[in-house]
Amino acid sequence: MLEKVVIANRGEIALRILRACKELGIKTVAIHSQADRDLMHVRLADQAVCIGPASSALSYLNIPAIISAAEVTDATGIHPGYGFLAENAGFAEQVERSGFTFIGPTADVIRLMGDKVSAIEAMKKAGVPTVPGSDGPLPEDGDKIHAIAKKIGYPVIIKAAAGGGGRGMRVVHSEAALLNSVHITQSEAGAAFGDSTVYMEKYLENPRHVEVQVIADGQGNAIHLYDRDCSMQRRHQKVVEEAPAPGIDEEARKKVLQSCVDACIEINYRGAGTFEFLYEDGHFYFIEMNTRVQVEHPVTEMITGVDIVKEQLRIASGLPLSYKQGDIVARGHAFECRINAEDPKTFLPSPGRVGHFHVPGGNGVRVDSHLYDGYTVPPHYDSLVAKLITYGEDRETALIRMRNALDEMLVEGIRTNIPLHQEIMRDSHFGKGGVNIHYLEKKLGL
Repeated sequence: MLEKVVIANRGEIALRILRACKELGIKTVAIHSQADRDLMHVRLADQAVCIGPASSALSYLNIPAIISAAEVTDATGIHPGYGFLAENAGFAEQVERSGFTFIGPTADVIRLMGDKVSAIEAMKKAGVPTVPGSDGPLPEDGDKIHAIAKKIGYPVIIKAAAGGGGRGMRVVHSEAALLNSVHITQSEAGAAFGDSTVYMEKYLENPRHVEVQVIADGQGNAIHLYDRDCSMQRRHQKVVEEAPAPGIDEEARKKVLQSCVDACIEINYRGAGTFEFLYEDGHFYFIEMNTRVQVEHPVTEMITGVDIVKEQLRIASGLPLSYKQGDIVARGHAFECRINAEDPKTFLPSPGRVGHFHVPGGNGVRVDSHLYDGYTVPPHYDSLVAKLITYGEDRETALIRMRNALDEMLVEGIRTNIPLHQEIMRDSHFGKGGVNIHYLEKKLGL
Protein backbone atom coordinates (compact mmCIF):
# COMPACT_ATOMS: atom_id res chain seq x y z
CA MET A 1 0.00 0.00 0.00
CA LEU A 2 1.16 3.54 -0.73
CA GLU A 3 2.70 5.05 2.41
CA LYS A 4 1.96 8.74 1.95
CA VAL A 5 -0.18 10.56 -0.62
CA VAL A 6 -0.18 14.19 -1.71
CA ILE A 7 -3.75 15.37 -2.27
CA ALA A 8 -3.32 17.69 -5.25
CA ASN A 9 -6.73 19.34 -5.03
CA ARG A 10 -9.01 21.32 -2.75
CA GLY A 11 -12.55 21.46 -1.36
CA GLU A 12 -14.88 18.51 -0.96
CA ILE A 13 -12.94 16.10 -3.20
CA ALA A 14 -9.74 16.71 -1.21
CA LEU A 15 -11.58 15.85 2.00
CA ARG A 16 -13.09 12.78 0.30
CA ILE A 17 -9.61 11.54 -0.70
CA LEU A 18 -8.25 12.21 2.79
CA ARG A 19 -10.99 10.08 4.36
CA ALA A 20 -10.27 7.19 1.98
CA CYS A 21 -6.54 7.41 2.75
CA LYS A 22 -7.24 7.31 6.49
CA GLU A 23 -9.34 4.17 6.10
CA LEU A 24 -6.45 2.48 4.30
CA GLY A 25 -3.81 3.66 6.78
CA ILE A 26 -2.16 5.98 4.24
CA LYS A 27 -0.56 9.20 5.54
CA THR A 28 -1.68 12.40 3.83
CA VAL A 29 -0.14 15.66 2.63
CA ALA A 30 -2.51 18.55 1.92
CA ILE A 31 -1.18 21.08 -0.55
CA HIS A 32 -3.00 24.40 -0.56
CA SER A 33 -2.91 27.96 -1.82
CA GLN A 34 -2.60 30.93 0.53
CA ALA A 35 -6.37 31.43 0.21
CA ASP A 36 -7.08 27.85 1.28
CA ARG A 37 -5.14 27.49 4.52
CA ASP A 38 -8.42 27.05 6.46
CA LEU A 39 -9.81 24.18 4.40
CA MET A 40 -11.01 21.26 6.50
CA HIS A 41 -8.72 18.68 4.88
CA VAL A 42 -5.72 20.96 5.48
CA ARG A 43 -6.54 20.88 9.18
CA LEU A 44 -6.91 17.10 9.21
CA ALA A 45 -3.96 16.03 7.04
CA ASP A 46 -0.75 14.64 8.55
CA GLN A 47 1.19 17.41 6.81
CA ALA A 48 0.28 20.57 4.92
CA VAL A 49 2.32 22.53 2.39
CA CYS A 50 1.42 25.95 0.99
CA ILE A 51 2.36 25.90 -2.71
CA GLY A 52 1.52 29.43 -3.82
CA PRO A 53 -0.89 32.37 -3.89
CA ALA A 54 -4.65 32.21 -4.50
CA SER A 55 -4.39 32.07 -8.29
CA SER A 56 -4.84 28.49 -9.56
CA ALA A 57 -2.18 29.06 -12.18
CA LEU A 58 0.35 29.76 -9.44
CA SER A 59 -0.79 27.03 -7.04
CA TYR A 60 -3.04 24.09 -7.98
CA LEU A 61 -1.84 24.17 -11.60
CA ASN A 62 1.82 24.70 -10.66
CA ILE A 63 3.35 21.30 -11.46
CA PRO A 64 6.89 21.99 -10.12
CA ALA A 65 5.44 23.25 -6.81
CA ILE A 66 3.27 20.13 -6.39
CA ILE A 67 6.15 17.77 -7.14
CA SER A 68 8.41 19.73 -4.78
CA ALA A 69 5.79 19.31 -2.04
CA ALA A 70 5.86 15.55 -2.63
CA GLU A 71 9.67 15.57 -2.44
CA VAL A 72 10.00 17.55 0.78
CA THR A 73 7.36 15.46 2.57
CA ASP A 74 8.72 12.08 1.35
CA ALA A 75 5.37 11.22 -0.23
CA THR A 76 5.02 8.16 -2.45
CA GLY A 77 1.92 9.01 -4.49
CA ILE A 78 -0.09 11.97 -5.82
CA HIS A 79 -3.88 11.94 -6.16
CA PRO A 80 -5.16 14.65 -8.55
CA GLY A 81 -8.89 14.40 -7.69
CA TYR A 82 -10.97 15.99 -10.46
CA GLY A 83 -10.45 19.26 -12.33
CA PHE A 84 -7.13 21.15 -12.21
CA LEU A 85 -4.44 18.66 -13.39
CA ALA A 86 -6.47 15.44 -13.11
CA GLU A 87 -6.54 14.82 -16.86
CA ASN A 88 -3.24 16.46 -17.74
CA ALA A 89 -1.03 13.83 -19.38
CA GLY A 90 2.06 16.00 -18.93
CA PHE A 91 1.44 16.16 -15.18
CA ALA A 92 0.99 12.39 -14.92
CA GLU A 93 4.20 11.93 -16.89
CA GLN A 94 6.20 14.29 -14.67
CA VAL A 95 4.84 12.69 -11.50
CA GLU A 96 5.98 9.24 -12.62
CA ARG A 97 9.29 10.55 -13.96
CA SER A 98 9.97 12.15 -10.58
CA GLY A 99 9.62 8.78 -8.89
CA PHE A 100 6.10 9.12 -7.52
CA THR A 101 2.96 7.10 -8.24
CA PHE A 102 0.26 8.95 -10.18
CA ILE A 103 -3.10 7.79 -8.86
CA GLY A 104 -4.85 7.45 -12.19
CA PRO A 105 -4.25 6.08 -15.70
CA THR A 106 -0.93 6.21 -17.53
CA ALA A 107 -0.02 9.42 -19.36
CA ASP A 108 -0.40 7.63 -22.71
CA VAL A 109 -3.99 6.62 -21.94
CA ILE A 110 -4.87 10.09 -20.65
CA ARG A 111 -3.45 11.53 -23.86
CA LEU A 112 -5.33 8.99 -26.01
CA MET A 113 -8.70 9.69 -24.38
CA GLY A 114 -8.10 13.42 -23.97
CA ASP A 115 -8.04 13.93 -27.73
CA LYS A 116 -11.65 13.45 -28.85
CA VAL A 117 -10.66 12.23 -32.31
CA SER A 118 -8.23 9.54 -31.11
CA ALA A 119 -10.70 8.60 -28.35
CA ILE A 120 -13.49 7.97 -30.85
CA GLU A 121 -11.16 5.91 -33.04
CA ALA A 122 -10.12 3.82 -30.02
CA MET A 123 -13.73 3.30 -28.98
CA LYS A 124 -14.77 2.19 -32.46
CA LYS A 125 -11.96 -0.34 -32.42
CA ALA A 126 -13.13 -1.60 -29.02
CA GLY A 127 -16.77 -1.92 -30.15
CA VAL A 128 -18.18 1.03 -28.18
CA PRO A 129 -21.10 2.69 -30.06
CA THR A 130 -20.23 6.17 -31.36
CA VAL A 131 -22.04 9.11 -32.96
CA PRO A 132 -21.97 9.13 -36.80
CA GLY A 133 -19.27 11.61 -37.71
CA SER A 134 -16.21 12.61 -39.71
CA ASP A 135 -14.11 9.68 -38.42
CA GLY A 136 -11.20 12.01 -37.73
CA PRO A 137 -10.17 15.66 -38.08
CA LEU A 138 -11.94 17.71 -40.74
CA PRO A 139 -9.91 18.23 -43.92
CA GLU A 140 -8.93 21.67 -45.26
CA ASP A 141 -10.90 21.17 -48.48
CA GLY A 142 -14.33 22.88 -48.27
CA ASP A 143 -15.96 20.52 -50.77
CA LYS A 144 -14.87 17.52 -48.73
CA ILE A 145 -16.28 19.12 -45.56
CA HIS A 146 -19.61 19.66 -47.32
CA ALA A 147 -19.60 16.05 -48.50
CA ILE A 148 -18.99 14.77 -44.96
CA ALA A 149 -21.84 16.88 -43.58
CA LYS A 150 -24.21 15.72 -46.31
CA LYS A 151 -23.39 12.07 -45.56
CA ILE A 152 -23.95 12.55 -41.81
CA GLY A 153 -27.12 14.61 -42.31
CA TYR A 154 -28.01 18.00 -40.80
CA PRO A 155 -27.95 19.26 -38.11
CA VAL A 156 -24.28 18.58 -37.36
CA ILE A 157 -22.03 19.76 -34.55
CA ILE A 158 -18.44 20.96 -34.97
CA LYS A 159 -16.25 20.08 -31.97
CA ALA A 160 -12.71 20.92 -30.90
CA ALA A 161 -10.60 17.76 -30.59
CA ALA A 162 -9.00 19.13 -27.41
CA GLY A 163 -12.23 20.65 -26.06
CA GLY A 164 -14.23 19.90 -22.96
CA GLY A 165 -16.60 21.37 -20.40
CA GLY A 166 -18.99 22.53 -23.11
CA ARG A 167 -16.42 24.75 -24.83
CA GLY A 168 -15.26 24.54 -28.44
CA MET A 169 -18.43 23.36 -30.13
CA ARG A 170 -20.93 24.81 -32.61
CA VAL A 171 -24.19 23.44 -34.01
CA VAL A 172 -24.81 23.88 -37.75
CA HIS A 173 -28.30 23.51 -39.22
CA SER A 174 -27.66 24.36 -42.87
CA GLU A 175 -25.13 23.92 -45.66
CA ALA A 176 -24.82 27.71 -46.04
CA ALA A 177 -23.51 28.15 -42.50
CA LEU A 178 -21.16 25.15 -42.48
CA LEU A 179 -17.75 26.44 -43.58
CA ASN A 180 -17.95 29.67 -41.60
CA SER A 181 -18.88 27.68 -38.47
CA VAL A 182 -15.91 25.34 -39.01
CA HIS A 183 -13.49 28.27 -39.34
CA ILE A 184 -14.87 30.04 -36.24
CA THR A 185 -14.65 26.84 -34.15
CA GLN A 186 -11.09 26.23 -35.35
CA SER A 187 -10.07 29.75 -34.29
CA GLU A 188 -11.77 29.40 -30.90
CA ALA A 189 -10.19 25.98 -30.34
CA GLY A 190 -6.72 27.30 -31.16
CA ALA A 191 -7.14 30.20 -28.74
CA ALA A 192 -8.69 28.17 -25.90
CA PHE A 193 -6.82 24.87 -26.12
CA GLY A 194 -3.73 25.57 -28.23
CA ASP A 195 -5.00 23.07 -30.81
CA SER A 196 -7.25 24.13 -33.70
CA THR A 197 -8.14 20.56 -34.75
CA VAL A 198 -11.90 20.07 -35.10
CA TYR A 199 -14.15 17.19 -36.12
CA MET A 200 -17.82 16.78 -37.03
CA GLU A 201 -20.62 14.66 -35.60
CA LYS A 202 -24.34 14.20 -36.07
CA TYR A 203 -26.17 16.58 -33.74
CA LEU A 204 -28.76 14.72 -31.70
CA GLU A 205 -31.79 16.94 -31.09
CA ASN A 206 -33.12 15.67 -27.74
CA PRO A 207 -30.66 13.22 -26.18
CA ARG A 208 -30.10 12.30 -22.58
CA HIS A 209 -26.64 12.30 -20.99
CA VAL A 210 -25.94 8.83 -19.62
CA GLU A 211 -22.52 7.69 -18.40
CA VAL A 212 -20.94 4.41 -17.36
CA GLN A 213 -18.61 4.12 -14.36
CA VAL A 214 -15.70 1.70 -14.76
CA ILE A 215 -12.73 0.59 -12.69
CA ALA A 216 -9.76 -1.32 -14.10
CA ASP A 217 -6.47 -2.38 -12.57
CA GLY A 218 -4.16 -2.28 -15.60
CA GLN A 219 -3.55 -5.99 -15.06
CA GLY A 220 -6.21 -7.21 -17.47
CA ASN A 221 -9.16 -6.88 -15.08
CA ALA A 222 -12.02 -4.40 -15.49
CA ILE A 223 -15.57 -4.01 -14.22
CA HIS A 224 -18.46 -1.60 -14.68
CA LEU A 225 -20.45 -0.11 -11.81
CA TYR A 226 -23.57 0.47 -13.91
CA ASP A 227 -24.71 3.85 -15.21
CA ARG A 228 -25.78 7.36 -14.18
CA ASP A 229 -28.10 9.93 -15.75
CA CYS A 230 -26.61 13.44 -15.83
CA SER A 231 -29.10 15.10 -18.19
CA MET A 232 -30.14 17.91 -15.85
CA GLN A 233 -27.61 20.48 -17.07
CA ARG A 234 -27.15 24.19 -17.46
CA ARG A 235 -24.69 25.42 -20.10
CA HIS A 236 -23.20 21.93 -20.37
CA GLN A 237 -22.55 21.85 -16.61
CA LYS A 238 -24.23 19.08 -14.61
CA VAL A 239 -26.62 20.17 -11.86
CA VAL A 240 -28.30 16.92 -10.73
CA GLU A 241 -27.22 13.30 -11.24
CA GLU A 242 -28.87 9.98 -10.48
CA ALA A 243 -28.05 6.29 -10.62
CA PRO A 244 -29.05 4.12 -12.27
CA ALA A 245 -30.36 6.00 -15.31
CA PRO A 246 -34.17 5.58 -15.42
CA GLY A 247 -36.10 4.27 -18.42
CA ILE A 248 -33.17 2.78 -20.33
CA ASP A 249 -33.71 -0.07 -22.77
CA GLU A 250 -32.29 -3.07 -20.90
CA GLU A 251 -30.79 -4.77 -23.95
CA ALA A 252 -29.04 -1.56 -25.00
CA ARG A 253 -27.83 -1.05 -21.42
CA LYS A 254 -26.41 -4.56 -21.17
CA LYS A 255 -24.51 -4.15 -24.44
CA VAL A 256 -23.03 -0.74 -23.64
CA LEU A 257 -21.92 -1.77 -20.15
CA GLN A 258 -20.03 -4.75 -21.57
CA SER A 259 -18.53 -2.66 -24.38
CA CYS A 260 -17.08 -0.24 -21.80
CA VAL A 261 -15.47 -3.10 -19.88
CA ASP A 262 -14.04 -4.47 -23.14
CA ALA A 263 -12.69 -1.02 -24.04
CA CYS A 264 -10.88 -0.73 -20.68
CA ILE A 265 -9.09 -4.00 -21.37
CA GLU A 266 -8.36 -2.98 -24.96
CA ILE A 267 -6.63 0.29 -23.99
CA ASN A 268 -5.08 -1.21 -20.81
CA TYR A 269 -6.91 1.25 -18.57
CA ARG A 270 -5.89 1.70 -14.93
CA GLY A 271 -7.98 3.29 -12.19
CA ALA A 272 -11.46 4.81 -12.15
CA GLY A 273 -12.96 6.25 -15.31
CA THR A 274 -16.23 7.24 -16.91
CA PHE A 275 -17.52 6.70 -20.42
CA GLU A 276 -19.96 9.48 -21.34
CA PHE A 277 -22.75 8.88 -23.85
CA LEU A 278 -25.67 10.61 -25.47
CA TYR A 279 -28.73 8.36 -25.37
CA GLU A 280 -31.61 8.81 -27.78
CA ASP A 281 -34.32 6.47 -29.11
CA GLY A 282 -32.85 3.44 -27.38
CA HIS A 283 -29.32 3.96 -28.72
CA PHE A 284 -26.07 4.96 -26.98
CA TYR A 285 -23.50 7.22 -28.67
CA PHE A 286 -20.05 7.69 -27.11
CA ILE A 287 -18.92 11.29 -26.69
CA GLU A 288 -15.87 11.18 -24.39
CA MET A 289 -14.11 9.42 -21.55
CA ASN A 290 -13.15 11.11 -18.29
CA THR A 291 -9.94 9.54 -17.02
CA ARG A 292 -10.46 10.44 -13.35
CA VAL A 293 -12.92 10.23 -10.49
CA GLN A 294 -16.15 12.14 -11.26
CA VAL A 295 -17.92 14.73 -9.13
CA GLU A 296 -20.98 12.46 -9.18
CA HIS A 297 -19.24 9.24 -8.10
CA PRO A 298 -21.20 9.08 -4.80
CA VAL A 299 -24.48 8.04 -6.48
CA THR A 300 -22.70 5.01 -7.93
CA GLU A 301 -21.17 4.20 -4.56
CA MET A 302 -24.63 4.33 -2.98
CA ILE A 303 -26.20 1.79 -5.36
CA THR A 304 -23.22 -0.61 -5.57
CA GLY A 305 -21.55 -0.32 -2.16
CA VAL A 306 -18.13 0.12 -3.82
CA ASP A 307 -15.79 2.81 -2.46
CA ILE A 308 -14.40 4.16 -5.74
CA VAL A 309 -11.66 6.34 -4.20
CA LYS A 310 -10.34 3.54 -2.01
CA GLU A 311 -10.24 1.31 -5.08
CA GLN A 312 -8.22 3.99 -6.93
CA LEU A 313 -5.69 3.99 -4.10
CA ARG A 314 -5.47 0.19 -3.94
CA ILE A 315 -4.93 -0.10 -7.69
CA ALA A 316 -2.27 2.64 -7.66
CA SER A 317 -0.52 0.59 -4.96
CA GLY A 318 -0.21 -2.27 -7.47
CA LEU A 319 -3.03 -4.41 -6.12
CA PRO A 320 -5.53 -6.12 -8.44
CA LEU A 321 -9.22 -5.20 -8.46
CA SER A 322 -11.03 -6.10 -5.25
CA TYR A 323 -14.14 -7.13 -7.20
CA LYS A 324 -15.23 -9.32 -10.07
CA GLN A 325 -18.17 -8.27 -12.22
CA GLY A 326 -20.37 -10.89 -10.59
CA ASP A 327 -19.85 -9.19 -7.23
CA ILE A 328 -21.41 -5.95 -8.46
CA VAL A 329 -25.17 -5.63 -8.02
CA ALA A 330 -27.08 -2.37 -8.45
CA ARG A 331 -29.58 -1.99 -5.62
CA GLY A 332 -32.01 0.89 -5.15
CA HIS A 333 -31.64 4.43 -6.49
CA ALA A 334 -29.59 7.53 -5.62
CA PHE A 335 -29.65 11.25 -6.44
CA GLU A 336 -26.98 13.93 -6.11
CA CYS A 337 -27.59 17.67 -6.03
CA ARG A 338 -24.57 19.93 -6.58
CA ILE A 339 -24.82 22.75 -4.06
CA ASN A 340 -23.03 25.82 -5.42
CA ALA A 341 -22.23 29.14 -3.77
CA GLU A 342 -24.16 31.15 -6.32
CA ASP A 343 -27.33 33.18 -6.71
CA PRO A 344 -30.14 30.73 -7.61
CA LYS A 345 -31.62 33.14 -10.16
CA THR A 346 -28.66 34.91 -11.78
CA PHE A 347 -26.11 32.12 -11.12
CA LEU A 348 -23.50 34.73 -10.17
CA PRO A 349 -20.92 33.41 -7.66
CA SER A 350 -21.58 34.18 -4.00
CA PRO A 351 -18.34 33.87 -2.03
CA GLY A 352 -18.18 34.94 1.61
CA ARG A 353 -18.24 33.81 5.21
CA VAL A 354 -20.53 30.92 6.17
CA GLY A 355 -22.35 31.92 9.34
CA HIS A 356 -24.04 28.60 10.02
CA PHE A 357 -23.97 25.28 8.15
CA HIS A 358 -26.59 22.67 9.06
CA VAL A 359 -26.30 19.25 7.43
CA PRO A 360 -29.52 17.26 6.85
CA GLY A 361 -29.77 13.71 8.19
CA GLY A 362 -31.95 10.63 8.28
CA ASN A 363 -31.91 7.30 6.48
CA GLY A 364 -30.18 7.32 3.11
CA VAL A 365 -28.74 10.85 3.36
CA ARG A 366 -25.07 11.67 2.66
CA VAL A 367 -23.37 15.06 2.47
CA ASP A 368 -19.90 15.53 0.95
CA SER A 369 -18.74 19.04 1.86
CA HIS A 370 -15.79 20.98 3.20
CA LEU A 371 -17.96 23.70 4.74
CA TYR A 372 -18.14 24.43 8.45
CA ASP A 373 -19.41 27.31 10.62
CA GLY A 374 -17.18 30.34 10.11
CA TYR A 375 -15.49 29.07 6.95
CA THR A 376 -14.99 31.69 4.23
CA VAL A 377 -15.72 30.57 0.66
CA PRO A 378 -13.01 32.22 -1.48
CA PRO A 379 -13.85 33.90 -4.80
CA HIS A 380 -10.98 32.30 -6.71
CA TYR A 381 -12.27 28.79 -7.49
CA ASP A 382 -15.22 26.71 -8.64
CA SER A 383 -18.43 27.51 -6.73
CA LEU A 384 -19.20 23.90 -5.68
CA VAL A 385 -19.41 23.82 -1.87
CA ALA A 386 -21.35 20.63 -1.14
CA LYS A 387 -22.86 17.54 -2.68
CA LEU A 388 -26.14 16.33 -1.20
CA ILE A 389 -26.80 12.66 -1.92
CA THR A 390 -29.84 10.58 -1.06
CA TYR A 391 -30.50 6.86 -1.44
CA GLY A 392 -33.70 4.81 -1.42
CA GLU A 393 -34.79 1.28 -2.23
CA ASP A 394 -36.54 2.79 -5.27
CA ARG A 395 -36.44 6.07 -7.20
CA GLU A 396 -39.51 7.55 -5.53
CA THR A 397 -38.11 6.98 -2.04
CA ALA A 398 -34.75 8.53 -2.98
CA LEU A 399 -36.59 11.49 -4.52
CA ILE A 400 -38.72 12.10 -1.42
CA ARG A 401 -35.62 11.90 0.77
CA MET A 402 -33.88 14.47 -1.44
CA ARG A 403 -36.83 16.87 -1.16
CA ASN A 404 -36.78 16.52 2.61
CA ALA A 405 -32.98 16.87 2.83
CA LEU A 406 -32.99 20.04 0.73
CA ASP A 407 -35.66 21.53 3.00
CA GLU A 408 -33.48 20.70 6.05
CA MET A 409 -30.19 21.98 4.64
CA LEU A 410 -29.10 25.38 5.90
CA VAL A 411 -26.19 27.48 4.59
CA GLU A 412 -26.22 30.96 6.14
CA GLY A 413 -24.06 33.91 5.09
CA ILE A 414 -23.82 33.10 1.38
CA ARG A 415 -26.32 32.44 -1.37
CA THR A 416 -26.65 28.93 -2.77
CA ASN A 417 -28.62 27.19 -5.50
CA ILE A 418 -30.64 25.14 -2.98
CA PRO A 419 -33.90 26.87 -4.10
CA LEU A 420 -33.23 25.74 -7.69
CA HIS A 421 -32.74 22.15 -6.52
CA GLN A 422 -35.96 22.32 -4.49
CA GLU A 423 -37.78 23.40 -7.65
CA ILE A 424 -36.20 20.62 -9.76
CA MET A 425 -37.04 17.91 -7.21
CA ARG A 426 -40.72 18.95 -7.32
CA ASP A 427 -40.87 19.22 -11.10
CA SER A 428 -43.42 16.75 -12.50
CA HIS A 429 -41.42 15.90 -15.64
CA PHE A 430 -38.23 15.25 -13.68
CA GLY A 431 -40.28 13.20 -11.23
CA LYS A 432 -41.24 10.83 -14.05
CA GLY A 433 -37.58 10.44 -15.09
CA GLY A 434 -35.85 10.59 -18.45
CA VAL A 435 -35.76 14.33 -19.27
CA ASN A 436 -33.27 15.35 -21.98
CA ILE A 437 -30.20 17.58 -21.72
CA HIS A 438 -32.10 20.68 -22.88
CA TYR A 439 -34.91 20.41 -20.33
CA LEU A 440 -33.45 22.54 -17.52
CA GLU A 441 -32.37 25.40 -19.75
CA LYS A 442 -35.84 25.50 -21.36
CA LYS A 443 -37.40 25.44 -17.90
CA LEU A 444 -35.22 28.35 -16.82
CA GLY A 445 -35.88 30.24 -20.06
CA LEU A 446 -32.22 30.28 -21.07
